[in-house]
Amino acid sequence: MTAEEAATLIHNDDNVGFSGFTAAGCPKAVPAALAKRAEAEHAAGRPFKIGMFTGASTGDSIDGNLTRANAIKFRTPYQSSSDLRNAINSQDVPYYDMHLSHLTPMLRHGFLGQVNAAIIEASDVTENGEIVLTCGVGITPTVCRLADKIIIELNHKHPKAIRGIHDIYIPVDQPHREAIPIYNPSDRIGTPYIKVDPAKIVAVVETDLPNEGGSFTPIDEITAKIGDNVANFLVAEMKAGRIPKDFLPVQSGVGNIANAVLGAMGENKLIPMFEVYTEVIQDAVIALMKSDRVKFASGCSFTVSNPLMDEIYGNLDFFKPKLLLRTQEISNHPEIIRRLGLIATNTALEADIFGNVNSTHVLGTKMMNGIGGSGDFTRNAYLSIFVTPSVAKGTSISAIVPMVSHLDHNEHSVSILITEQGVADLRGKSPIQRAHTIIENCVHPEYKQLLRDYLKLGSGHTPHNLRACFAFHNAFNETKDMRNVDWSKI
Repeated sequence: MTAEEAATLIHNDDNVGFSGFTAAGCPKAVPAALAKRAEAEHAAGRPFKIGMFTGASTGDSIDGNLTRANAIKFRTPYQSSSDLRNAINSQDVPYYDMHLSHLTPMLRHGFLGQVNAAIIEASDVTENGEIVLTCGVGITPTVCRLADKIIIELNHKHPKAIRGIHDIYIPVDQPHREAIPIYNPSDRIGTPYIKVDPAKIVAVVETDLPNEGGSFTPIDEITAKIGDNVANFLVAEMKAGRIPKDFLPVQSGVGNIANAVLGAMGENKLIPMFEVYTEVIQDAVIALMKSDRVKFASGCSFTVSNPLMDEIYGNLDFFKPKLLLRTQEISNHPEIIRRLGLIATNTALEADIFGNVNSTHVLGTKMMNGIGGSGDFTRNAYLSIFVTPSVAKGTSISAIVPMVSHLDHNEHSVSILITEQGVADLRGKSPIQRAHTIIENCVHPEYKQLLRDYLKLGSGHTPHNLRACFAFHNAFNETKDMRNVDWSKI
């Protein structure tokens, strides 16, 4: 049927699960039609809103269209849409920010309500109910299992030959769960498709729509320096015998800095060829695979530029044996992260001088995107690294502050902090030792003395001054420059 006809199968107050992880693998035609239906219902004076479960962020066809149509009852677990972000921060859309590995088990346990429908992008669907996904998996197998009805967007941009690149596995729920038998990033434990009762598939909408993912910003001097600092630190850890000589699997967060870090690791020939076990397989991973620096990559999605996606599909004989897409419950599972010994690198929005990290909230109040999978990896990694530029908006914002304005990852989970200024190794250090290490190695020169002076205001094991700990944030709110701090007035 058409997308418009399929949209009539979704009702006001339904909870809907969507396929994909980032914009990769997300349906596009039916959500856009659903937004138009919501606008028509509102114009007729009738309510129309849905609850939304996704793998992570989505494309504008889902989050953007449905936000602008005022069609969202609630949203979880992660987003990156400017329209949706504004609606969340104006309290127009209730938003549950969640660890990505937690969502599907919570759905199966019934903690978050019923899943009435699933809208899924697929490269193929068979008469006996085998659904082959496209370039993103996310929460799709669980929402297909739980949903009363399934709507499939059969997207011909994605070849049927992609079958075999997915590994679909749902753990048995407690109390009878067994070990998840993944011992190497390339291990396959499931099926290459999702199997459902064919009677649940109530619509198939044929499309030919490209992914909505954009390209990454070119690496600049700051991100390049951060990447080099990470790579050089890892080489030093190998020389010290703290990383095995044949290296360990790598997890990397999403975005330009993550791409720069992976690129720097690939260029550093003292780092051997390595494997990737992560959520998002980005452009840099594919480039390193082509240059024989990455031998295998397991993830939740191919979050790459459209030309690179075409290249992958055009060379499946080369890429297919080297790539694997899993559910986020498995890619982010603490058991597997701990067993494989991942080197995890994620991006901080801000960090404080004691090693606490804020990944989500600007000035403590405004949601940026969400915690995503950073907590899943941070708490369980062999090495947990956070990276950030030391300053923003010129030098009017310091990414290193006395106390984070929102806490996502506490000091007990953060091992290494890296900026373009240098590396702070926090392992085995007391709070005051961590503070001195971060100030001297990671803080921009224009903020070093301010933070040294802050330490003199406090006392105790963790020498905070509760009157002064948010002075940087208050100064920015009042003057648009964190440097305008006067400790004598505290």
